[in-house]
Formats: sequence, C-alpha cells, structure tokens
Amino acid sequence: MSKEQPALRNTFRDPAGTLRIEQNRILRTVTPDFSGFALEFLRHPQTVQWMAERRMVPTTVLDANPDSTLLEHERILYPSYPWEWTPGQWVAAAALTLDLAEESLEQGLTLKDATPLNVLFDGPRPIFVDVLSFEPRQLDSPIWLAYGQFVRTFLLPLAAWKYLGWPLGASILRRDGYEPEELARHLGLLKRWSGPLRSLVALPALLGGKNPQTSVKPGKSATSYQVHQSPEIAKMVLKGRLRKLRRLLNALAPSAQHSRWSDYPELAAHYSSSDHIQKQNFVKQSLERICPGQVLDLGANTGNYSRIAAAAGAHVVAWDTDIEAAERNWRQALAEKLPIDVMIADVARPTPAVGWRYGESSSLLSRAIGKFDCILVLGILHHMLLAEQVPLSEIAEHLAELTRAWIVIEWVPQHDPRFQDLLRGRDKLYSHLTEESFCEVFSRFFTVDSSEQLANGRKLFLMKRR
Repeated sequence: MSKEQPALRNTFRDPAGTLRIEQNRILRTVTPDFSGFALEFLRHPQTVQWMAERRMVPTTVLDANPDSTLLEHERILYPSYPWEWTPGQWVAAAALTLDLAEESLEQGLTLKDATPLNVLFDGPRPIFVDVLSFEPRQLDSPIWLAYGQFVRTFLLPLAAWKYLGWPLGASILRRDGYEPEELARHLGLLKRWSGPLRSLVALPALLGGKNPQTSVKPGKSATSYQVHQSPEIAKMVLKGRLRKLRRLLNALAPSAQHSRWSDYPELAAHYSSSDHIQKQNFVKQSLERICPGQVLDLGANTGNYSRIAAAAGAHVVAWDTDIEAAERNWRQALAEKLPIDVMIADVARPTPAVGWRYGESSSLLSRAIGKFDCILVLGILHHMLLAEQVPLSEIAEHLAELTRAWIVIEWVPQHDPRFQDLLRGRDKLYSHLTEESFCEVFSRFFTVDSSEQLANGRKLFLMKRR
C-alpha cells in the first residue's frame, strides 16, 4: 500500500563530514582532517553531559580509525524543519544554540556555524544534532564568526515575523536567512530605530549590511582580521556578545495571541460539555485498548487529544495549520514534559522536499507514510472534503498509507453547523456525502472496530487498516 519515497542524499556542505540514512540508521562519516578532533570532542565530559541531558543528540563511535571515522546518531522519531516550527520553537532552538555556544567557551571551543538547521525537536524540546559544528577556538580572539549567521537565520526571521508579519514558514526559501536591508525597506523610520530593530536592522543597514565581527575581504582568511587580546579578556568579550544576542532574542519572543482556532475547544458552540466528555472518553478508551506507540494527530489544534494519546503511552506528532493553536499545544507539552512533537503542517498541502535536487530536506509525507500506529482524524475530515475539495476515496487511501494499523475518525453530518459553514451553497455538489457513503468508501481500506454516536449528530469510529 505504501509508496516508495526518495531517500535523502548524502550531505555535502560541511567539509568535516557527510551524513546519510541507511535502513533508518543515521550515519556520519568524518573526513580524515577532522577525525582526530571529532573523536576528542565526543569523549569530552562536557559533550557527554550534553548528550545525557539530551541537549545534543546521543552519538556512538562505530569506527574510531582517524582515516575512516564513522559515527551513528540516535534517530529522532519525527524530524521537523524550521519552516514547520511555531515562533516559540524558534526561540527555544535559538536559546539552545546560545547556551551551547557559551558553555563551549570554557572548553576552548566555538560553534563554527549557528543556524536553525543544526537543531531538531525531540518531543517539545530542542536537541542539537550537528556534532561537527564545534571546533577549537582561537583563545585570544573576541570574534565569533557565526555571529552574523545567527542574526540572519534566527533573529531576523523572528523580527520579520513579529514586526512585519512575514511567515516563519518562508524560511524554506531562505537557507541563509535575511539581510538587514531586506527588513529595513519595509519598516518605517521610527519603527526600525526602536527596540531590538535598532541593533538588528537600522544600524547594520546604515553600515551597508557589514558586520565588523564577520566581514572578511576576498582573498583574506578570517583569522587575518581577528583582534588579538588576552585569553581572559577575549572570553569575557565573547560572553558579552552572546548575552547581547540573548537579550535581542528575548525581545523577539512571542506573546500570547488569539486566532480563529486557538480558542476553538472552549468556544465550539456545536459541542455541549457532555459531547466533549463523551468524545474524549471514546478516544481515551480506544487508545488505551490498542496501545499505539506512535500517533499522528491531524488538525491537532491546541492538543487536547494529543495529550490524551500521550497519556496512553504514545509518542505523538501533532500537525496543525493555525500557528497560535499549535503554539499553545507546544507550550503545554513543554511545561508538562509530554512526548508531543508539534508542527505547523497541512496534510492537504504538505511541505515539499527542498534543497539541492530535492535531497537535503525530505518532504512532510516521506517522513510520515507508514510511520504511525494510529492516526487521529478528529474534526478535520469535513475540512478536507469541503475546504480542500479532496475526494473521500483519496482521503481514505491516504490515511491507509499513513497508518500502520488504526485510525480514530470523526464523521460530521451535513446538518452540522460547521459542515454548513464550509458548504457555502454547494449543496448539490456535495449531496452525496452521507454517513453511508463514508462507511462504504472507507470499508475498502478499513474495518470498523467500534463506533459511538454523539448527541450533536457527529459520530466517532475506531477503524483498523485492512
């Protein structure tokens, strides 16, 4: 039933090594010039501690030969990319990057690059996955050469989102982030000189985008422009610069907002309190009986059912298109330490594969097909049918591709107010969408294990894949 998905190509941008996936194993080959340091770094007590704390991906040395060093990283259950993160996740990934950069100073190390692509999410917590991003630090230099990259790829996208409303999802097209001038021409004079924009946009734009910390003329090495100071003063200056970046990051952190869907569970007038309780009990009892290891929650909203699945022992991946609803889901999962991966994702318009020859970042669906024991399809089927105009048979087939075994799905009848909202006068076009037609189409791919009628007319089904 599942379709063959294109494999990710070996990474090629880092001269220190390449990463590849072989039969669900994450393998990294380190080039001979960098093998000695990489092995030393992985043995260092600080690195061991980061891995134990799960701030850095646990890594095993398979072959310690300096001429052919081979590492294996723990596989993150469901990797996500920055263009699929909520604003709070962006801030958390940036804060982790600054934490590791500052802690590495004491070990005589530095981060040679500082991009969101170095980070994945393991449940709600960020985890640093590029162990080759660290290198020995020039102890008498106060310059962090990744400073400019951190600003371009973390801070300026957050500033563009907060002050201009540019979607963070646009980072899918901006591997190296934004330049200050790009934001400056869209900001009023007073705005660009206020708050964090003064340091991030106004001053750099005034200087022609040049960052005195990182500007290197063609033909010159970076070390040619280093300012030499005593090691203690150099470290103190570096810490000061990292603290400045942290202040700027905190100023860009999201505040609580409301959206059309962020208060949906509390304001859904078509559900009585008894309907909510009955639905939650059906989902809870179904999950406790089938005991899925991995659950995908489609249209997870603020995560009520994601948390029920997590309480039943599942690792949950929660997709939603509403940023504020997903942000609330992520923050609650983080606060309660629940194994829930929250993503801005749309099953009807999935994130494509991107990068060189579509081989650097895999598509949303290639990461999902056949990876889950159960799919929750609660309050979203009528959106796929009416808003996205996806045929019922296509939805049934796709759900059968996504799940290895089960789905919990909610049927919404035509008289339901939300169905009518989406119908928009197209009654004849969708008159065939009845419970009978739903059951007939889904019976080609699933068998009904149990069902329950709600008082509001909606019906819940637990179905098993044929």
